Amino acid sequence: MVKFNLGIKIAPFTHTYSIVARDDKTGEMGVGVQSHYFSVGSIVSWGESGVGVVATQSLVNASFGLRGLELLKKGKSPREALDILIAADEGRDVRQVAILDAQGRVATHTGSKCIIHAGHIEGNNYSVQANMMLTDKVWSTMSKTFESLKHLPLPERIVETLASAETTGGDIRGKQSAALLLVGGKEAENKWEDKLIDLRVEDHENPVEELSRVLKLYRAYKHMDEGDLAMEHSDMETALNEYDSALNMFPKNLEMKFWTAVTLINNQETTRALELFKEVFDSDNNWRLLAERLPKSDLLNISKEDLKLILSL
Repeated sequence: MVKFNLGIKIAPFTHTYSIVARDDKTGEMGVGVQSHYFSVGSIVSWGESGVGVVATQSLVNASFGLRGLELLKKGKSPREALDILIAADEGRDVRQVAILDAQGRVATHTGSKCIIHAGHIEGNNYSVQANMMLTDKVWSTMSKTFESLKHLPLPERIVETLASAETTGGDIRGKQSAALLLVGGKEAENKWEDKLIDLRVEDHENPVEELSRVLKLYRAYKHMDEGDLAMEHSDMETALNEYDSALNMFPKNLEMKFWTAVTLINNQETTRALELFKEVFDSDNNWRLLAERLPKSDLLNISKEDLKLILSL
């Protein structure tokens, strides 16, 4: 990691492009970021449900994340919070930071000594910002893309906005990591449920493409979760629809196939369950071994004869 001593703190060299945004229908807020820097999401992206989100980058002052959120919780507007942070920072000229609150208000700072090309655009419920870019078209392209995708859910809209930055050059150094953070518009009842989505691609040749794939995988597993919930309420029709939705998104995913088969066999849907079990076992025999162990944990509630049938596939 390259670091620079700016008198009062050591700053990670996290040049990047990012977006902070809010969905005015759901109230959800998010941060999306990509950089030629390892694990960029661990330092740039900050957020809290019902409060706001922060992206802090360039020569990063990592304290801006939590301190910015605390200032919002004390009733400061994003502009007031940002002014307080910047005024107290000797390294303000090399900082880039954006703050968005639960009302959709936004404030952004691009320091005068951020490595060119650097800039930002503040819009309605969002801000895009970038530094050390190959061209000066990156943030305007991101802005146009975000505004053109109002039909998409906020997470997909953010990822598509990140992808558009690459069409006009992106980070001059290339690509390495990307992240997506999503929080709710209202305070979370339980703190462990504060982050709605927290996805990171730490090191990859095409991090935004991979982030898009992982987001799709997240959506598929949410269908699996909804299917499990429906099963708990004995709603077989809904459960199967949710499982089918997941499998249609990732038809080769053995985990999804296996647990769908388990649920089906537990509910006497034997024919389809056996088909799925066979597909899984043919791909990887370890799943057969797992199936054999499930009855002891009460996760496979079938007769010994049915278990023997499954294991013989």
